Amino acid sequence: MKKIAVIGSGGSGKSTFAKALSEKLKIEVYHLDALLWKPGWEPTSKAEQRHTQQQLTQKEQWIIDGNYNGTLDVRLQAADTVVFLDMPRHLCLIRVFKRRWQFRNKQRPDMALECKEKITTDFLKWVWHYPKAKRPNILQKLDALSTEKNIVILNSPRKAQAFLNELS
Repeated sequence: MKKIAVIGSGGSGKSTFAKALSEKLKIEVYHLDALLWKPGWEPTSKAEQRHTQQQLTQKEQWIIDGNYNGTLDVRLQAADTVVFLDMPRHLCLIRVFKRRWQFRNKQRPDMALECKEKITTDFLKWVWHYPKAKRPNILQKLDALSTEKNIVILNSPRKAQAFLNELS
């Protein structure tokens, strides 16, 4: 594992998992939320997102966490390992609210500058609908890549921790 994409719903634990994985493997982690937002929650263009990710994936080793389904193909094609944190919807929602409380009026360490933690109705709807709207497509893509890439699907915090514990 040298090129690892960590994907999953909002609140699934991608950034926390990627950071722990980075510490275990001594591979630098790149949080897409920190790279693809400009100050004040202004998004970068799709072309800029794609360019940034293409540059990152050219590195010899990396861990990239984030969704950004419009550019997911860049990471999936370049990765040797894909970790899908397929956590239950209720857990993701609880974590979203917990994160909002934990980082109220603060900068989250895995977020772009001047993007204080917030919860919007659109984001909550996205997390709520993720299992039916996004998950099937993700599973289909991962299945298509399963013969050429290491695909890891973790569907509980316990399994995510066990995976990390098994790494040397």
